[in-house]
Amino acid sequence: MKVAIVYNKKSLDEHDVINVFGMITKEHYNIKTVEEVAKSLEKGGHSVKIIEGGMNIIQDMKEFMPRVVSGERPGMVFNMAYGIQGQNRYTHVPAMLEMLGIPYTGSGPEAHAVVQDKVMTKIVLQKNNLPTPGFWVFSSPDDTFDDLIFPVIVKPKMESTSMGMEVVDNWDDLRNAVEKQMQKYSQDILVEQFIPGREFAVGLLGNGNHIEILPVVEMDLKGDPNRIQTITDKKVTPIDKICPAELTTEQTEEIQRISLTAFKKLGLNDYTRVDFRMDKDGNFYVLELNSMASLGKTGSYYTAAKTAGYTYETLLNKMLDVAALRYFGESHLDVPSSEKIESQSLRSIVRSYVRSHSVTNETLLQQFVNVNSSVTNLENVNKLGSMMTRRLEHLGFVSQQHHEFDVGNMLYFRNHDSEENDVLLLGHLDTWYTNQDFTPFFKSGNRLYGSGIAESKGGLVTMISALKALRFARKLKKIKCGILLITDDSLGGRFSKQLVHDTSKISKHIIELKWGLENGGIATSCSGVTRYHVDLTHVRRPDETIKDVIPDMCKKIISWKKISEDHNDARITISDFHASTSFGKAPEYGKLSLESRYVNTSQGKRFDSELHRIAKKKDKSKLDIHITKEATRDPVEKTKNIEKFYELIETIAKQSDIKVNSAHRYATSSLCNVLQDVPMVGSMGPIGGDYRTPNEHILKDSLIDRSVLLALVLNKITTNGKNKN
Repeated sequence: MKVAIVYNKKSLDEHDVINVFGMITKEHYNIKTVEEVAKSLEKGGHSVKIIEGGMNIIQDMKEFMPRVVSGERPGMVFNMAYGIQGQNRYTHVPAMLEMLGIPYTGSGPEAHAVVQDKVMTKIVLQKNNLPTPGFWVFSSPDDTFDDLIFPVIVKPKMESTSMGMEVVDNWDDLRNAVEKQMQKYSQDILVEQFIPGREFAVGLLGNGNHIEILPVVEMDLKGDPNRIQTITDKKVTPIDKICPAELTTEQTEEIQRISLTAFKKLGLNDYTRVDFRMDKDGNFYVLELNSMASLGKTGSYYTAAKTAGYTYETLLNKMLDVAALRYFGESHLDVPSSEKIESQSLRSIVRSYVRSHSVTNETLLQQFVNVNSSVTNLENVNKLGSMMTRRLEHLGFVSQQHHEFDVGNMLYFRNHDSEENDVLLLGHLDTWYTNQDFTPFFKSGNRLYGSGIAESKGGLVTMISALKALRFARKLKKIKCGILLITDDSLGGRFSKQLVHDTSKISKHIIELKWGLENGGIATSCSGVTRYHVDLTHVRRPDETIKDVIPDMCKKIISWKKISEDHNDARITISDFHASTSFGKAPEYGKLSLESRYVNTSQGKRFDSELHRIAKKKDKSKLDIHITKEATRDPVEKTKNIEKFYELIETIAKQSDIKVNSAHRYATSSLCNVLQDVPMVGSMGPIGGDYRTPNEHILKDSLIDRSVLLALVLNKITTNGKNKN
């Protein structure tokens, strides 16, 4: 299942809110705790992303979450967001998630709103005959109450984690405490009868008739009945805890009954913590409920769960499970019986590793993109090659250079001494961008931009990330992997064709690393291409009337474009058309580049024949047309071996909650020069688009998914050189 962990970071910036408005929350999870939760859920077999609960949450959810309305398996949010600012902060993220139709753990907006307001909580408790200390609400330090009895505890009515709490025993101190807290928290102040005695916490987990009451936790007040837990006790130097608490059977049953009734009457979901004081006579009083009970390892909720037999991992996955049961009526979290425990474990290890190194991978991608490795810039092509060599040699690969003085050195890597590769990874170092066209790396939201980021460099980072994850999982040495990086992809593989062909002959599977297509598309076929250079010349006779011949040239171009009009799977494209005319006897001249893209060889031959027929066709313009083929790449047609290989990838992707589709790609690549009977796929790089434009981009999230998918596929197809099915 796809699980998004939503949290609020400690600092506030322009990416979180438009304006600062109202009370800023002082409750945050340490990012280390968020990472612990993520790792625990990944160990449960889930695909996890950490998302900040700011104003970009809707776009982040849109790009990460499955489209259930389109028939995809649902995802969930593991909600750790306390909110950013204003009143009823706990309600903000759940309300947005309900608007988007995304299931989430924990209580809904209404329950959070009631429980976060301590006064409203106490009113509900009183109406249901549940014991809670007497209370008074101060809207001003000058408020007076004839029935107020000291000592009392003073606290802001909308805060938690013991913020602002102070025990006082006279009116002067009370007014000072109320005034100080009103200035600090900008809200009414709850003044509550202080109960000297012992303090307890009860955790609950579940819903409906299946609510587990965790062992009772007692705060060790060191025998001081007047001591309270401060915010420092909770966040800096946690107070010692006794679990299970030393209570009689009758007392344990009574505190559990009160907790369960309060949980249900306040309409809470999934989990909560109920805080109590017990007076000297053994009477329990509910202080408050925490609908966002802390999941920190020093907190009372985890202390109780640990006593009940949970590990941190099993607790977090159980919390997700009870939420899924509440939404769906059955658990959507079970691993299919056909999937082995080992593969589930590897998936969680790989995903956790890749996700935790996402910042490093993004930095590496920025370095790659900012090297303008244009096919004409040999120095930078070789520079990028050196960067790749250092990283791959560090992973145990041995490099071999194939010198090409026209386009830069092509590189072949192996991590084994066998004659045959179990898998060959195909990528390229060159891009087509000149200095004039080059766009450096930049990012906007979940999109990463830059020249070559989709065509080549995103795939290179995906490959490195996958190989590192496999090394971390101690699987890489078992994979006989070859890597071929060419330097003339922009020229149609003019120099690398034979090298690709020869290397593919000694490889059992081939994976190419260009960008993944929309909706997770993996290329199981791709177009062939023939690139033409066309010269159009017209020389006037001495007695010929002067006229503008450029429109006649354009008519020819339009005729060529029409060749592919009735073919949804083919394209004729025109680029770089230049023309000039004169009023003397000099020839009028035009030139252009033309590409024919076709799905099979016979279609390519028909297009070629039609191009030449139109060129030779006599008309009034009397143009002299010369067509020269500059490069040709054969199409990749889907075979049974390709279909079988894709089905294996699709199975792994489904188990990993990664969306894939079998797709045809119009862009060609080195796959066109591979032996046609080899199991192969393309577009295994991150999802992207707008290649060879200033808007060329990839989706940031897909770097993680595609790295995980590539790693799992490499592991799956390799067991002593044999394909695992």
